[in-house]
Amino acid sequence: MSQPIVVTGAAGFIGRNVVAALNQRGHSDLLLVDSLGSDEKWKNLRGLEYEDILSPAQFLELIADGKSLGTKACIHLGACSATTEKNADYLLENNYRYTRTLCEWSLAHGIRFVYASSAATYGDGALGYSDDDSLLEKLTPLNMYGYSKHMFDLWALKHSLLDKIVGLKYFNVYGPYEDHKADMRSLVHKAYHQIKQHGYIELFKSHRPDFKDGEQKRDFVYVRDAVNVTLFFALDTAESGLFNCGAGQARTWIDLANALFAAMDRKPDIRFIEMPDILKGKYQYFTQADANKLQAAGYEAPFATVEEGVRDYVKSYLELV
Repeated sequence: MSQPIVVTGAAGFIGRNVVAALNQRGHSDLLLVDSLGSDEKWKNLRGLEYEDILSPAQFLELIADGKSLGTKACIHLGACSATTEKNADYLLENNYRYTRTLCEWSLAHGIRFVYASSAATYGDGALGYSDDDSLLEKLTPLNMYGYSKHMFDLWALKHSLLDKIVGLKYFNVYGPYEDHKADMRSLVHKAYHQIKQHGYIELFKSHRPDFKDGEQKRDFVYVRDAVNVTLFFALDTAESGLFNCGAGQARTWIDLANALFAAMDRKPDIRFIEMPDILKGKYQYFTQADANKLQAAGYEAPFATVEEGVRDYVKSYLELV
């Protein structure tokens, strides 16, 4: 009899792609956990094989009496991922305490626990982007979302749990099934439709003299690679710890825009607009994962380049929906 795998945030962006990859590996005994609400996120469940789907409240009630459910692994991706969310109490409950509860349940029953941290924990990058545990307490996130993720990382460190669980600091992930994320969608998704409608892309101006407009840099990660890293730790290795999930190569927003125009067979037309006030002072101008720890854990697969990932996203998904 197969052991079920729990995936939280299963109808979300990375979660949906994780479930699809599990299906491709032959896993259908899956317990999905997510809040579907009244938007269109439920559509991400179409075509997936799973045993059941529960809301977070239903799942917490199910495990409250200490049942293990025979679970093999808990892949915890469920969270509020809005970097502009200002309700700190909501973020603490949804991103920190929920994660603690699932972690404690998993450890109590010998269940493999893999959770989503975030590159937002690094703040402005003044201390670099190393996932070395010795630097963790020095990090200063720029927004409450990043801090809510950082809180759990610190809790796990304080209680010496990072040698028993896996946390993944996802960098800028983009790809299929992010349609429901509203303002938190990647630039690729937003700009694809902007190009279709207007023929051009709008990028934020820089408000730092050391970065020209559009030359702010990010470590862009195609969702297929984020999924592969996630399942590597959930199913393929016993290695534990806090790891960056990034390509280790920063690219500019202009690079990303040009890759999108090329994938759409269009001539580049990039225009610059003012950054919203809500982002000023909280904007990361440069992110680049230190991938040494990930590679030392045995993950050797190359990440897709921006050009490869954007082209696949456009040709295999955006042009088809």
